[in-house]
Amino acid sequence: MALIHKLQPFSSLHSLFTTTHHSLHRCHPISSLNCHTSPFTEKHSIERYQRDQWVYQTNPLDQTTSFSLPPDSGSIRENDIGLQLPELKRMLQVLREKRESEGKCSEGKCVPGNVFLVGTGPGDPELLTLKAVRVMKSADLLLYDRLVSNDVLDLVAPHAKLLYVGKTAGYHSRTQEEIHELLLSFAEAGATVVRLKGGDPLVFGRGGEEMDFLQQQGIQVKVIPGITAASGIAAELGIPLTHRGIANSVRFLTGHSRKGGTDPLFVSENAADSDSTLVVYMGLSTFPSLAQKLMHHGLSPQTPAAAIERGTTIQQRTVFAELKDLSGKITSAELVSPTLIIIGKVVELSPFWPISTKEESCLMQA
Repeated sequence: MALIHKLQPFSSLHSLFTTTHHSLHRCHPISSLNCHTSPFTEKHSIERYQRDQWVYQTNPLDQTTSFSLPPDSGSIRENDIGLQLPELKRMLQVLREKRESEGKCSEGKCVPGNVFLVGTGPGDPELLTLKAVRVMKSADLLLYDRLVSNDVLDLVAPHAKLLYVGKTAGYHSRTQEEIHELLLSFAEAGATVVRLKGGDPLVFGRGGEEMDFLQQQGIQVKVIPGITAASGIAAELGIPLTHRGIANSVRFLTGHSRKGGTDPLFVSENAADSDSTLVVYMGLSTFPSLAQKLMHHGLSPQTPAAAIERGTTIQQRTVFAELKDLSGKITSAELVSPTLIIIGKVVELSPFWPISTKEESCLMQA
C-alpha cells in the first residue's frame, strides 16, 4: 500500500481555484536577446504555485486539518510536502467516496484506476497528440514536470487537480520515490491519474522507472508518446536529423552526470562520429567538457552545431556556431535550461545557418 494511504484521511475537498494565463511574445528563433517570462516552471514560478494552491487550503470548521511539521524537517522541500499532506489525504478520501457511490469499492478497497504517462512534446501545445489531449481531459489528478509548458496545462479539464512534481538542478519539488508513492496512492483510490512529462515520457524522462514501479504494484500503466525534443526542435529549425550522404544515424545523449560535476555519463570517443548527428539533452553545464572531448577524439572543430533554448515555444532562442565556438556563444547569449544541443553536418542545412559560414561549408564543397 502506498505511503500516503497510511495517513488518516479527511472527508472534505475544497473548490478549485482559478489561474490567470499570461500572454507571451515569441522571440526571434536565432535571437540572442533575453526574453522576459519562461513558459516552463522555475523554482519560484508564481503560476505553478497558483495551480498548486488547492493543496494548501484548509477548512476552518474542521480542526482535524491542522498539520504540524515534525521538528526534524530541515529542508524547504520537506516542509513543502508536509504542508500539502492534509489536502492530499482529503482528496484521496473524496475519490474513494466517489468510487464507492459508483459501486467500484468494496470493504474499503477500490478497483484500481489507470495511470497514463503522457508526453507533452517540446513545448508547443499544438504538437500534442489528440490522444494526449483526450486523456488529459479525463484525468482526476495530473502530476506535471518542469518542462510541461503553461499552454499545455491550460488544456486540462476544469475539474481536475494539478500537482507540480518537477525537478531542476539543485531543487527537486519531489523525490522520485515520492512521485512513485503519489502515483500509486491515487491509482489505488481508483483515480484516473495522468503523469505529464515534457517531450516523450520514455526519453530521458524516467518514465520507465515509474512504469516499472507501478506495474510491480499491480497498477495498469498506459504510455501516450510525445514528440521528443530532438525531433520536434530540429524539425522547427529545418535540421534533418538524418540525411542521405551526410548523416546516416542519430544519437541522443544526456549531458547529466549521475554524480554531478562536468563529465557526461557517456563515452565521448564513441560519440565522435562525423557521419552521425549528436543531440544532447540537459547538457548546458557539461557541454564545454563534452565539446573538448569530442574534438580530442577526432570530431572536427568546424563541425556545425546549434543550441536551442525553449525550443518550439514562443520564447525559443537559438545560437548557431561551429563546435569549437559554440560553448562561448552559449555563454555570451546567456542561454538557460531547457536548452537542446545539436551537433553534426546536418545543422548546416538549416535555413537559419549563418550565410557567411555556409559559403565555406563542407556541404557546398561536396
